[in-house]
Parts: sequence; C-alpha cells; structure tokens
Amino acid sequence: MTVRKIVTVVEETRTEGGRPVSPAARVAVVAAVIQNPWAGQGFVENLGPGIEAHASNLGALLAPLVLEALGAPAEAYGKAGIVGLNGEVEHASALIHTLKFGDHFRKAAMATTLLPAVEKRGPAGVTFDIPLKHVTDYTIRSHHQTIEVQVPDAPHPDELVIALAAATRGRPQQRLAPLSSEQ
Repeated sequence: MTVRKIVTVVEETRTEGGRPVSPAARVAVVAAVIQNPWAGQGFVENLGPGIEAHASNLGALLAPLVLEALGAPAEAYGKAGIVGLNGEVEHASALIHTLKFGDHFRKAAMATTLLPAVEKRGPAGVTFDIPLKHVTDYTIRSHHQTIEVQVPDAPHPDELVIALAAATRGRPQQRLAPLSSEQ
C-alpha cells in the first residue's frame, strides 16, 4: 500500500443557533490518500486479493489516528471511500465495506453498529460528506449528522481517498423526539 499523504481535519462547534454549545461538539476526520491498487489493470473481476492486501492495513492505520485527533471517546462515526477518475466506485467500496477494514474502528471506538459510508468518484478536490451515526444505537437521531470534507489535491486519477470520521457527541442543539415516539 502506497500512502501519499494523511490529512487530518478537526472541527469544533462552540455556538449553534446563536446559543453556546457546551461541551463543544468535536468531529475529526483522518483521510489516507493512497495509490488505487487496481489502477491500470482494466476491469478486475476478482477484487479479493487487493482487499486482502490493503483493507486491514488501512483500518489499522486510520482508526487510532482519528480517535487521537478527536481527543475524546467517539459517540458517532462514519467512513468514506473516494476514487479518482480512472477508477471505479467499486474500488473504494471494496476497501471500506469489509470487516477487515471496519472492525479496527469498531473495536477502537467500542462500537457495535455498522459504519455509515459514502463512496463516490471524483477529481482532485472533490467535496464529499461523511455520514455519522451513533456507535452503539443507530436509532439515536441526535447523532445522525454529516461532515463535509475535501482534500485539495486528491484523489489523483489513479488514487483513492479512504477516510474515517468520529464525533464526540450528537448534533449541537438537537431537538428531535426519539424514534421510539413514532413507533
């Protein structure tokens, strides 16, 4: 796995809706810009060998970095796979939609739910939104949120951007009734 760069973004919301947010809502994203392991091979029928070679290593690399950047336990989390223009969306999906990748983050965050995800193809500097949900209960509405991310010079046409995101809490000033109130 060739990693060109690691990008870390930390967003801290201290005021929302004209009111203070206490404690401040922190969201961290760590993205690895890597060479697409299937680049230049044409249509690859069996993605398995590339998944075996790279997915676990990416999860092991990113999970501790995003939690370190967050600086607190994660209450919400998500993931992203962005493929450069010479690749297929399936290339990004292959690396992030496997337990070999996601279990590193689940274990580090003491989470039990599936990681919500975004996958897309785009040019360098493409903007993408990473969805987040609660780490142990996907029905907790306050933790359904997104963070917008952009790596200005990635992905190059034969690269992938693989990212993990974590939040210290749900949306600031959330006021929606629990899902159970509608059932």
